[in-house]
Amino acid sequence: MDITKYLVKQNENVELSEYPTSEETRYSDEELRDRLIPETLEKLQKLHLKLHAEEEKGIVVVLQAMDAAGKDEAITFIFSKLTAQGLKVSSFKKPSKEELGHDYLWRFREGLPSRGQIGIFNRSYYEEVIAPRVHDLLGETPLPDELIDEDIWMTRYRQINDFERYLTENGFPVVKFFFNMSKEEQKNRLLERMKDPEKNWEFSFSDVEEREHWDGYQNIFEEMLNNTSTDHAPWYALPADNELFSRYIVAEAMVKVLENIDPKFPEISGEEREKLDEAIKKLEQE
Repeated sequence: MDITKYLVKQNENVELSEYPTSEETRYSDEELRDRLIPETLEKLQKLHLKLHAEEEKGIVVVLQAMDAAGKDEAITFIFSKLTAQGLKVSSFKKPSKEELGHDYLWRFREGLPSRGQIGIFNRSYYEEVIAPRVHDLLGETPLPDELIDEDIWMTRYRQINDFERYLTENGFPVVKFFFNMSKEEQKNRLLERMKDPEKNWEFSFSDVEEREHWDGYQNIFEEMLNNTSTDHAPWYALPADNELFSRYIVAEAMVKVLENIDPKFPEISGEEREKLDEAIKKLEQE
């Protein structure tokens, strides 16, 4: 499948409304669930196992969205099917007092993967250019006053781009997924969580409160995509109202990243090969 239509291109000023929250596809839900996603997952599993065995590169995956857009479900249906030892999932909430005592990227380093791992950020350092703006929280942080000006957000975009370039140039490519969900679809999903006793645990009252800031979030998301989708760390804007199709795009994009890395199983040669042959012979003769 051609997933480039969901790619936010660098230096191309786009409007978020240009990326659909839902679209008609030629795939039925049954075909996606029973054939296409499983086939892509099989490719992804094999490539991930090679990445884990080779231990030369890691991958940073960023998932960003409004509540109920499908981030957790993507982790469950896509990434949880991979080799557990080669997977690291991190989520981040409001920074603690200790975390506020450091630069804003400091607390996110703990979630970075090792070589051979895929590290998933369920929400990420992008929260630092979103929530403080929506709720005007920057004044509550211990930043020096001279650093808080009208240019601070553009400065942070540049710093994040530099951080992601640094990761990429050190063998940790970055791929980012923005779950582009409509306000109506979010309402339906929140109501389902609220009305179904088995899904009440997924609901938070803050989810409803945040809907009051919907337009503000959308404006910031648009600015975020335009300023931080780069060739070395691209954003994909997913039609998140189509849950299965969005997961399919995520899986296909991950296969593409891994195919570009082209990991290989390590080969044993020379003296190690001789030792292995001896060990095999010894076991077979027991």
